[in-house]
Amino acid sequence: MADPQRPLPTLNEHDSHAFWQATKNKELKFQRCANCQTLVFFPRSHCTGCTDGDLTWHTASGLGTVYSYSVVRQSYHPFFRSKAPYVVAWIDLDEGPRLLSNVEVSDPAEVSVGQRVQVHWEEHDELCIPLFAPVR
Repeated sequence: MADPQRPLPTLNEHDSHAFWQATKNKELKFQRCANCQTLVFFPRSHCTGCTDGDLTWHTASGLGTVYSYSVVRQSYHPFFRSKAPYVVAWIDLDEGPRLLSNVEVSDPAEVSVGQRVQVHWEEHDELCIPLFAPVR
């Protein structure tokens, strides 16, 4: 029997297509409104500040800080069941956006609020998944 596979995002979704395309090159992208300068993440077709549609793409450094996190000790999805316990965290990127991802550590006790983390990439055929690890 094959190992369970990670569920992957849909690549043909209009708003997030450019984001996932950039991950193939290991680029972590976010949007900024050209009208009011609001940072926009998750990708959208309009600004969450002024509702303008003129959004530009920018590349994040991949460095950030753990804003908050939770340790998942039980999962019913076959892929994640074998990963438990694992850490799901809100990450504040240095450029401003906040995103939800995993912080990969051998022991969940290694993660703390305010901890510096950096992106690393889980590679798949058509995209890469941005995951995080403590800055060492």
